[in-house]
Amino acid sequence: MTSNPPEDRKGEPDTAEAIAAALGSAAAKSGLGALAEADKPNGKVLLEAMGGIRGIVEAILPGLLFLLVYTASKNLPLALGISVGVAAIFTALRLVQGTPVSSALGGLIAAGASAALALMTNRPEDNFVLGFVTNGVYATALLISVAVRWPIIGLVAGYLMGEGTAWRQVAVKRRVFAVLTLCWAGMFLLRLAVQLPLYVAGNVEWLAATKLIMGIPLYAPLLILTWLVVRAVYRKYPAAA
Repeated sequence: MTSNPPEDRKGEPDTAEAIAAALGSAAAKSGLGALAEADKPNGKVLLEAMGGIRGIVEAILPGLLFLLVYTASKNLPLALGISVGVAAIFTALRLVQGTPVSSALGGLIAAGASAALALMTNRPEDNFVLGFVTNGVYATALLISVAVRWPIIGLVAGYLMGEGTAWRQVAVKRRVFAVLTLCWAGMFLLRLAVQLPLYVAGNVEWLAATKLIMGIPLYAPLLILTWLVVRAVYRKYPAAA
């Protein structure tokens, strides 16, 4: 059953199509394309969607080392040096091996900027400020996309499922994608709700621990849930020709 969405403002569809193409292309390159095409969310495909074992290690190890070294020594420069150094090694290895370097390089830049801020202020908890900003920006973008009736999950799913923005002509899809987008916004807001009080309290060890716990362990189940819901919706309402 379909219904027409409210009339779009002039220029909005073209802008949305461009954003959808950019988001969808980035998602496909990250491994989500294989997940979108899979009939079942097997372990191999899910690992690929999360960057593979190597990508997971690159995402977790620098933060884990910071937590272990800082907890044991309370030496901020040492903990930051080891964390950023490991991120730099990961990036260098990718460059040498000729493998995609964007995610590792992004992690290195973020780790370096966060470390520089913490060293400048001599406040270990400031190592997590950039993460707060990132989570806040993501949550805001997701919420705004729902408010303007172009939910980001819909833009990505529509591109990956081969129908562009035609899903907006199906009321069920619009509602489902809006709810899924709110779920992703909720994940980023939950991180802020848990971690900001720890930042204010200066509890560096728990900040580092919750960042790890609320990273991939929180992201992966939400990714699987999103995949299951999107697949179910497209089985009932196939992509428009």
